[in-house]
Amino acid sequence: MNDNEERPVTIITGRVWRRKGGKPEGVHVMLVAPDDDSAVRRALESLAAEGFAEAELDQIGDMEGVPDEEPHLSAYQGALEGEVSIVTFDEPV
Repeated sequence: MNDNEERPVTIITGRVWRRKGGKPEGVHVMLVAPDDDSAVRRALESLAAEGFAEAELDQIGDMEGVPDEEPHLSAYQGALEGEVSIVTFDEPV
C-alpha cells in the first residue's frame, strides 16, 4: 500500500471495565492507523481518556465493508474522519 491509498478502517474487539472489578462491557473500537501497533496504542489511549479503568483486547482486523446498522455505521464514518470510535455493549452471559 502506498501513501496515496486510503487505509482501511481497523476494528479491535474486546472487553472494558469502567472500574476495576466492575461489570465488563463488550467493546468494538474503530479507527484508521498505519499499523496494528499504532491502532492498539491509540485504542488504549482513547479508552483511558473515556474513563475506562481496564481493557482486554482480543482481536484486530480490517473492516471488509461498511456496516449496515447503527451504532457501527456512525462509528465507521467517524473512523474515516480520523476519530477513534468506541462502541460498547452488554457482554452476553
